[in-house]
Amino acid sequence: MKTNRLKIVIDTNALLVSVSSKSKYHWLYRALLDKKIDVYITNEILTEYEEILKQKWNTDVADDVLRNLMEQTNVFMQVIDFKMLLIIHDPDDDKFVDCAFACGADYLITNDKHYNILKEINFPKIPIIKLEDFESVLNEYLQKIDL
Repeated sequence: MKTNRLKIVIDTNALLVSVSSKSKYHWLYRALLDKKIDVYITNEILTEYEEILKQKWNTDVADDVLRNLMEQTNVFMQVIDFKMLLIIHDPDDDKFVDCAFACGADYLITNDKHYNILKEINFPKIPIIKLEDFESVLNEYLQKIDL
């Protein structure tokens, strides 16, 4: 389904801090639930979300978040045909880069400095953005499309 929403991939560190309604980053999770953004995931990404949410929160929170993700019509499972192996210092993060490349993401949201290597390569262009910087991008975008 083609939409006019931003296509994003959310690194686990960004999702983790946005889940709590008390978090200053909760606007990201709300934007997902309110269908203001399109989020792309893979089975590998879901597995990591589940693992880290259970570690940092608990099983109930992890189950709620995963259920929310799976029930949203603006969350899409992306098939990965090619693994690019670009994140040298933390290869476990490659799954997010591969997903962003495969879906043609507008942004990969992360606060992880390992992704900075992507700024140094010409291809593929994977636009990374820090969570706090994405808020203003999202607000500007939503004003433009009048949501």
